[in-house]
Amino acid sequence: MSMAHPTSTLETRKRLPVLLLGTVQASSEADGHAIELAFDHDHGPGATRWKAGKPGEQTITVAFDLPCALEQVTIQVEEQDVPRTQEIQLAVSTDGGLTYREWVRQEFNFSPDGATWEEETWAVQQAHVTHVRLVIKPDKGRKDVYATLTSFVLCGTDPSGAHSSEVTGPPKSSDTD
Repeated sequence: MSMAHPTSTLETRKRLPVLLLGTVQASSEADGHAIELAFDHDHGPGATRWKAGKPGEQTITVAFDLPCALEQVTIQVEEQDVPRTQEIQLAVSTDGGLTYREWVRQEFNFSPDGATWEEETWAVQQAHVTHVRLVIKPDKGRKDVYATLTSFVLCGTDPSGAHSSEVTGPPKSSDTD
């Protein structure tokens, strides 16, 4: 297990305990790299991570049981083996997942001899969020690359007020295709 970065924005904001507040679905996951690992408190280079079970575009969807006020999203991605250009698309829904508003579309370039780590934090400032969707195109130029995600951190206000930012535990539920 890797060491966390204590000064990272991942530890200083109102981190939502996503796995306790709703359901997370991933279009696929590799053995030993379940989607729940993207929501654990192990982050930074070398940390646990989600990895797709099949190559190509992947979708991760968080469906909250009760609407949340979302303030910030942070993602971390590490790639040490394959040079690639990854595209991330972040979108939120306030109507139960019927429609989504795109907040961010961004590319990351990875190279084993250069950039192997990326952390991005985006201000979202959206009330009544029912769903968050992250679409990952692991490489715009190739079809045989597997998506990975080290951390997917959602910060905001817990609608029930029952969970602190330090709550950890087993996922409420998880479904994969």
